[in-house]
Amino acid sequence: MLWLKAFHIIFVVCWFAGLFYLPRIFVYYAASEHAEVRAQLAVMARRLYRFVTPFMLIAIVLGLAMLARNPEYYLSSTWMWLKLGGVIFLVVYHFYCGRFVRAINAGQNRHDHVFYRFFNEVPVLFLFGIVILAVLKPF
Repeated sequence: MLWLKAFHIIFVVCWFAGLFYLPRIFVYYAASEHAEVRAQLAVMARRLYRFVTPFMLIAIVLGLAMLARNPEYYLSSTWMWLKLGGVIFLVVYHFYCGRFVRAINAGQNRHDHVFYRFFNEVPVLFLFGIVILAVLKPF
């Protein structure tokens, strides 16, 4: 169980690195006035998204493996259901980032840098909530 937990945490950290940096690339893209810079940032966003998506999948599989080792405990815990809700939201957020990556690479960005600056803060809030739920196990 400790090996599962350790690798789960490692892949969550790797996934979050992408969730933190990818929207920052969107900010730079939207704020740039130079076509060459935007083209390079679009490539960076596409590559980063492809790089971190497997981390998300591995983190989820490892999390489900831990849950499967003691489903009676985890599925009867309110904190776990709240945590799973947060994870589902982050998966949706991840795929929403993918929509932005595709739009940027197609030259169809519709958002300014201010939008992306706020969008960039969303995973931070969920990280706080999920870590507090997993460590403190309230409820």
